[in-house]
Amino acid sequence: MDYDDMLDRGIEETPDIEGDSHRFTVPDPDVRQEGHATVFENFKGVCDDLGREGDHVLKFLQDELGTSAHIDESGRARLTGEFDADRIQDGLSAYADRYVLCSECGLPDTNIEREQGAEILQCDACGARSPT
Repeated sequence: MDYDDMLDRGIEETPDIEGDSHRFTVPDPDVRQEGHATVFENFKGVCDDLGREGDHVLKFLQDELGTSAHIDESGRARLTGEFDADRIQDGLSAYADRYVLCSECGLPDTNIEREQGAEILQCDACGARSPT
């Protein structure tokens, strides 16, 4: 059997990955201004929908928005500065692209693993592993 025959056989026997990334949408942030701070009311719920730890999401948003922030006792994120919902939505979309959606199959069935100090995105759907 030559290489082309083996390649054709391998492609035929490879299972199709069912599903699509459209079943996943980045949740809309519910934000309000409180003085010179922005309160992200549904932060805990958004993190739950993304399947990620709040501290990880918040650190990314701080870097993306260029601000400082903390999570209060009720699970809301308080961002220093005034940010509208669209700006925070853009940050959440960037987070999802980098840390939630698989770069190979586009599905959100992923976990973040640490390996020798580096973050690796492990996809449960297709088995792909990629650095974040």
